[in-house]
Amino acid sequence: MIIDLPNTTTSHISRSLVTLREEGGAVALGRVLTLVIPIYVGNGEAEIAAANDASREHPMRVIVLVATADPEAKPRLDAQIRVGGDAGASEVIVLRASGEAASDEQSLVTGLLLPDAPVVVWWPKVVPEIPSMSSLGRIAQRRITDAAAQPSPHDALLHLAQSYAPGDTDFSWTRLTLWRAQLAAVLDQPPYEPILDVVVSGAADSPSTILLAAWLRLQLRVPVELIKLPASEHTAGIHGVTLRRASGNVELERAVPGVGTLRLPGQPVQGLSLPRRGLRDCLAEELRRLDPDDLYGEVITRGIEMLEHPDDVTPIPPQAEGVGQQ
Repeated sequence: MIIDLPNTTTSHISRSLVTLREEGGAVALGRVLTLVIPIYVGNGEAEIAAANDASREHPMRVIVLVATADPEAKPRLDAQIRVGGDAGASEVIVLRASGEAASDEQSLVTGLLLPDAPVVVWWPKVVPEIPSMSSLGRIAQRRITDAAAQPSPHDALLHLAQSYAPGDTDFSWTRLTLWRAQLAAVLDQPPYEPILDVVVSGAADSPSTILLAAWLRLQLRVPVELIKLPASEHTAGIHGVTLRRASGNVELERAVPGVGTLRLPGQPVQGLSLPRRGLRDCLAEELRRLDPDDLYGEVITRGIEMLEHPDDVTPIPPQAEGVGQQ
């Protein structure tokens, strides 16, 4: 069900939600969090679809704020409430603000937040200068960005490292989960030999490739070579990782989209499912934890610095550094 509320106020929207629950049977008792999605580019439908899918695992209230930056526009707030089949297991509130009404994002959403529930803010494209100090970031327990959606992903990562605060995370990190799990599983098997050095390759515009290299650099404390390949259909995202040790190399490669190949010394070549993760999977994973991701904080603040300034490369056995730990 979709209900349009033209030229409205947040108080009217709140009353409409109460009326929906009383008359239509829609309830908010099972909602576990409020997800706020500021949209500065596009109409937000792709992000709403991802949130609806993720809500089947995390029932929530979704507030989508589509703000018009033109200060000369007439002050106006239009809203749309989506429930039932149009909202997955959530209830979606779309706010379209213009003029002076769009100048204070926090005031627009504060009256619509679920009481006593965590708040997560997800900036799909345009990111504030300092997410944790932004109008919406100050009221959120978790703040999600996406460096891959920025004009210069590498510069975006460096900026996120400088502005990092506990509670920040980025989808470029979330997209690494399958790669990290596979590499951790390999290093948890014999022979338990130190890694001598690492080679990570991927598309030049892939921030996930940089974060994977930074994670390995931080955890293994060995030299890591980062190879940036020209972006193409077959080199999008991460391409491969080679871990060199005395008994032979460990190679995990994704030469074909969605399919990984694992090569271990003395063992048959293994095929693995290694797809590129979409918005729904990344969002659902990030909503599983509402506490700060300390490992991401270490990688974004220290790992990238160590990767770009390779010193102190004394080999340490991988099991001593806990590569598989989150």
